[in-house]
Amino acid sequence: MKDKKKVLLLGPAHPFRGGIADTQNHLAKNIESLGHEVTVFTFTSQYPKLLFPGKTQLSEEKAPEQLNIKRKIHSFNPFNWSKVAGSINLIKPDYVIFRYWTPLMAPCWYSVACGINKNIKKIGVVDNWIPHETRIWDKTLTRLFSKHMDGFASLSKAVGDEISSENPQLPVWKGFHPIADKLPQAISKEKARIVLGWPQDKKIVLFFGLIRKYKGLDLLIEAFSQAPLNHSGVILAIVGEAYEPSEKYTRLIRKYKLSERVICDFNYANTQKSTFVFCAADVVAQTYVSATQSGVTPLAYHYKTPLLVSDIPGLRTPILEDKTGIVSEIDPEKISENLQKILFDDTLPNFQEAFQKVRKKYSWKSYGQSLMTFMDQI
Repeated sequence: MKDKKKVLLLGPAHPFRGGIADTQNHLAKNIESLGHEVTVFTFTSQYPKLLFPGKTQLSEEKAPEQLNIKRKIHSFNPFNWSKVAGSINLIKPDYVIFRYWTPLMAPCWYSVACGINKNIKKIGVVDNWIPHETRIWDKTLTRLFSKHMDGFASLSKAVGDEISSENPQLPVWKGFHPIADKLPQAISKEKARIVLGWPQDKKIVLFFGLIRKYKGLDLLIEAFSQAPLNHSGVILAIVGEAYEPSEKYTRLIRKYKLSERVICDFNYANTQKSTFVFCAADVVAQTYVSATQSGVTPLAYHYKTPLLVSDIPGLRTPILEDKTGIVSEIDPEKISENLQKILFDDTLPNFQEAFQKVRKKYSWKSYGQSLMTFMDQI
């Protein structure tokens, strides 16, 4: 290993919940496992309550062991930002990693970056360059965030391409979304369904994760009313907290007379529950109308659950490269046809073999090593 570095990560982490916080914990632990000194600054307050559509921002799960996480950042209090920069300068890190997933963070990150000593390299690790649900000020705020960055890393090629087109003068590592390395082991489909109370004798399609308009759940529900899926007896399981009124979807279920074929669980799924639902499902459906990457994909990879994804760059690339599912046009009739195919067509390739081959390819260890190499070269 090269010289030991000091690395400071800024962004969501425990005790905050959600995919970005979880991946921040994984990234920190894996950089630390390479022999570097890692500190994580997370939030005292992440979102104002008025801007947070969920039930709670905090996790009920245990804190990651032996990870130095400090709650320092008030994302919407400008008087706090110079203090954060001062705390960073006292630590004297070699690298500061700014986690960027929403333009709402741009003013805070810009101000913190302005106050950091110039000899400290500033790297943006980007989940979304422009949000799926866009607003008129998004591009302006993202350009503001870019001004003091020395380079960027992404969690998908699609996001990396977006960053490069906007910042041709800066280095960009076009990374991948790793598979979490501390998830519970898979259990049998039979056992998972017993725990959940799901039927043993039916094929089950899982829609998983926070429910937002751009994720196309309405299209998936309609697909279950279309031939050939409408007479197949296949069950749709919806598991995830709704970030918009859930009544929008329950009305559609009633409209298409699907009440007996749809399981609705509009609650946040913790790690244990996620294990059960992925192991219980035959297919995971991501019928998104917009996406640059998704944390659902590596979960499906870990539990070896085949995927049906929309034909958009951020979702289709790994599925086509790894042969871990089917890519579908974003149309209810086509979604119905392709779900029927992935569930019942015995001529399709062996998805389980494909999952086994790609586990090392998407490890957090590989991501951490590549990110450190990239930062060393800037």
